[in-house]
Amino acid sequence: MKNRLRELRAARRWSQADLADRCQVSRQAINAIETERHDPSLPLAFTIADVFGLAIEEIFRPDRTETTGNSA
Repeated sequence: MKNRLRELRAARRWSQADLADRCQVSRQAINAIETERHDPSLPLAFTIADVFGLAIEEIFRPDRTETTGNSA
């Protein structure tokens, strides 16, 4: 999943640790999401969206290159 997390965090001059504190997760979790090595759980995605005052869709986008399991 693609995301704008790094861009949004940098615009507010927050460190990964600052954002992690606001979301009540580890800095490593934020790093893994920013680098697209891990997708957030739905509750965490809602928390992140709330922290930034945005809709989830404004932060996270599906990676269109991933297969969806549909064979059309």
